[in-house]
Amino acid sequence: MTRRRSHPGSYHQNQGIARFTVQEQHKESKKVSLSWITPDLPKPFDAERCKHGFERWTALADRPQFENMAEQIGDIAANSPKRDVLAALFGNSPYLANLCLRDPDIICLIFDQGLDTAFKTALDPVRNSADAAPLDQAKTMMMVRQAKRRAALVIAIADICKAWTLDKITRAISETAEITLEFTLAHCLSATAKLRKFDLPHPDDPLRDCGIFAIGMGKLGAGELNYSSDIDLIFLFDHEVVTYIDPDRLQQDLVRMVRDVTRIMEERTGDGYVFRTDLRLRPDPASTPPILSMLAAETYYETVGQNWERAAMIKARIVAGDKKSGSIFLEILRPYVWRKHLDFLAIKDIHSIKRQINAHKGGSKVDIPGHNIKLGRGGIREIEFFAQTQQLIWGGREIALRCKATCEALRELTKFGQVSEKTRDEMLDAYEFLRTVEHRLQMTNDQQTQTLPDTEDGLHALATFLGYPTLDGFKADLLRHLRAVESNYAELFEDDAPLAGSTGNLVFTGTEDDPDTLENLRQMGFENATNVSITVRGWHHGRYRATRSRRAREILTELMPTLLNALSQTTNPDMAFRAFDEFLKGLPAGVQLFSLVTANPELLELLAQIAGTAPRMAKYLGRNAGVLDYVLMSGFHDELPDEDTMLSELNARLSREDMVEDWLDTARRWANDQKFRIDVQTIQNRHTPHQAGRTLADIADVAIRALFPRIANDFAIKHGTFDTGGLAVFALGKHGGQELSPGSDLDMIFVYDVPEDAEESNGEKPLTPGHYFIRLSQRYINALSAPTAEGVLFETDLRLRPSGNKGPLATHFKSFEAYQLNEAWTWEHMALTRLRPVYGPQELCDKVMATTHSVLQKQRNPDDLLRDVYDMRNRMDAGKGNNHPWAIKMRRGGLVDLEFIAQYLQLAHAYSHPEILSPTTRAVFRNLGKAGILEAEEATFLANAGSFWLALQAMLRLTTEGPFEPENASTDLRRMLARAGQCDDFDTLQTKLEETAIRIKAIYDRLITEPAEKLPPRTE
Repeated sequence: MTRRRSHPGSYHQNQGIARFTVQEQHKESKKVSLSWITPDLPKPFDAERCKHGFERWTALADRPQFENMAEQIGDIAANSPKRDVLAALFGNSPYLANLCLRDPDIICLIFDQGLDTAFKTALDPVRNSADAAPLDQAKTMMMVRQAKRRAALVIAIADICKAWTLDKITRAISETAEITLEFTLAHCLSATAKLRKFDLPHPDDPLRDCGIFAIGMGKLGAGELNYSSDIDLIFLFDHEVVTYIDPDRLQQDLVRMVRDVTRIMEERTGDGYVFRTDLRLRPDPASTPPILSMLAAETYYETVGQNWERAAMIKARIVAGDKKSGSIFLEILRPYVWRKHLDFLAIKDIHSIKRQINAHKGGSKVDIPGHNIKLGRGGIREIEFFAQTQQLIWGGREIALRCKATCEALRELTKFGQVSEKTRDEMLDAYEFLRTVEHRLQMTNDQQTQTLPDTEDGLHALATFLGYPTLDGFKADLLRHLRAVESNYAELFEDDAPLAGSTGNLVFTGTEDDPDTLENLRQMGFENATNVSITVRGWHHGRYRATRSRRAREILTELMPTLLNALSQTTNPDMAFRAFDEFLKGLPAGVQLFSLVTANPELLELLAQIAGTAPRMAKYLGRNAGVLDYVLMSGFHDELPDEDTMLSELNARLSREDMVEDWLDTARRWANDQKFRIDVQTIQNRHTPHQAGRTLADIADVAIRALFPRIANDFAIKHGTFDTGGLAVFALGKHGGQELSPGSDLDMIFVYDVPEDAEESNGEKPLTPGHYFIRLSQRYINALSAPTAEGVLFETDLRLRPSGNKGPLATHFKSFEAYQLNEAWTWEHMALTRLRPVYGPQELCDKVMATTHSVLQKQRNPDDLLRDVYDMRNRMDAGKGNNHPWAIKMRRGGLVDLEFIAQYLQLAHAYSHPEILSPTTRAVFRNLGKAGILEAEEATFLANAGSFWLALQAMLRLTTEGPFEPENASTDLRRMLARAGQCDDFDTLQTKLEETAIRIKAIYDRLITEPAEKLPPRTE
């Protein structure tokens, strides 16, 4: 088979890439000088790899596809300085060596016609984006990869040979990204249009007037890309320009198209990849699609855009798509980026960011191995930030400062008088040096890294690739530049006092984690530092209502070091941080609270304590942040107030209001303040659980006694009253026993009484007694449990009323009496042991309590009572039983068993010992001991056990959600529980927990289980 040869002077195509024939190369080679090759090329660090590279290079001449270059290939391998160029690649960069061996024709073209021609030729096949319209995806992917690969090789040789300036190198890489991106976008637009998704104005030139464009951000926008840079992009569309066939699917299909673009750009195939893409600089990337409308983006920047996003927008440039629409958008955004007048709030925000960075003015310790030359101390990011912050402040009134490139900005700042010539020169020299080091790091193995090797051998290899004869020379230059940047950078901080408690970087701007910040967070005790960093950036994106205003975010920036330091002082900083995040998520607004905390640092300590130990309280605070004002009032940490004092205070507040709605809100604000005070004092162990439960019940009683008369009077305006009688409110359960725990419902019943001859009330709209008091009862319930802007006062539970849920809300006294005497079940009489009057006519309350005592003191069949109690407890255990050791209420030997003992013994012995009756379980056991029904020591144990269980239950309700798992509890919470249980440590508490439950269950079994099981079957 004969091989066809190309005609001299012509081009032939190989996989879409133009290749020069050997004849053309020879003709042109006489005209091109090699003076662009620097005499001090890097020596090959790995001689063996260099030797192997030349062996593979010379073997290329024997391959049929390269036979027309055989003479050139041999000449390059044999003669300096061409050979020296290849040696620098083969001996230092496996990645570039592979590119040379894959595309030897581009090497030949470089030496024959020069770098500029070779670079142009590499990109020519994809330079015209319109050519992508008819291509399939596989062909498009192959062409852009080959173009990028070949262009990267040309740029790398220009860099290593010092033939191009740093500016030209970075612009060439940026140009490569733009051209390949445009070609890819044109193909994807055309492919989407062919599916009849939308109409392109110019199908043969897809990007023209299409209304879709990509904004290059960061280094791409500034034309400063490095070899392995991601390309930061924001994709937008102009909804007024895009002509869409199905408008409802516009967003969905454009998202799919953008994902195709990014996949084509970054997916690795046999031809490599083009560029990794990063879309995280778009508005709020965690909650927005990959492409937004111009209107949505504009709205975001004008409402919740941050100052670091303004800084990022300095470099914004339209790099692909409809340049006309893109230019309109950037012009719309110009006033957002460049404030016409000095924005001192923005300046303060920028200064807050600066103050969160641990800047040292020269001479600080920089550990070269493993140092990040971009993000580390004295690195590239500091040079960029040095320029951008000053551009933001002054660029609004000085147009010359609005340049995108870092070096140009430094020069303009000098002209403007903000940067001295000495500082400018030091920063420019350091920028060029560090970018060159960055390029060598990345071109070695095509890795996206800015981190120096952490071994001497790795550093030596890098120094050699940079052209240094010794490692010490490289280290000396590197340290000189890093310290110069560090020192100049610190000049920005001289007028800024460091934030209190800040011991290192705590920077949460941009989309990337700051390495120093992550390390500092770990040293502070946060195990998941990355999650903290991501979450805080979310706060600054305005994802929560509390951080949507610019002012709130600026105050939060200032507050951040102190906040994180306070959270880090807890024993589980990560849990405390998560709880604080939940608190922040629930806040309706942030400026007032953040300002309050800034002015009163002690509040921050309290918030941290709550977040670290009581996440349920943190959630409550998020919904009721106003209670923090109460903390600042004198007396917050004093002893709990008595009932009379609280009633006087609430009545005084309610007397200033005239409307029902205002009464309800006022009562809720007052009660929430009081409950929060008790909760805080509970987690701080400032009172006993008995005191806390009694005060919580008092708060409920006071709210009822202050609100209900007003509700009744308001109701009477329309419906009148009755001459005598009225409605009484009684507490049952823990409310009745004055043993409320945080979050407890109020068990209540309503009983009314009127004269026998009363037919209806005397108002404008009269009601019969039943209807009157049922409707009034409903008003009472709503007054307590209806949600208002201030939340709920108390949840209520009326299932213990006569006939339960089937019975009326309010019961006539005679019906109550008849039911309890003749129809009530034993379990209803057990509940009745805790009945306590709260509000209502004294005569009626006395009658109800007399009936109650009569019912409780009646003589009962001991066997029937025993069977009823035993059966009921077993049914509860079967339906709601919980054997978890920390199921305080339902576990065997827990609160329910304890209460059953107290209630059973009252029903069994009140006939002969009425003095034992009490709604409070603790008092019942004391009474039983005094009456001799229980031995004194056992009675004391049971009374103390009740306090023990209530203390643990209250603490768990404040601090945990779901079942308590000791292995997941923080040290602080374990300590708090031990303190509440009056134990020295948590292990002792767990022992006491089991011993208490075992003993209670043994007493229960002795008194109830064992005798009940000996009884004969019940006879009907």
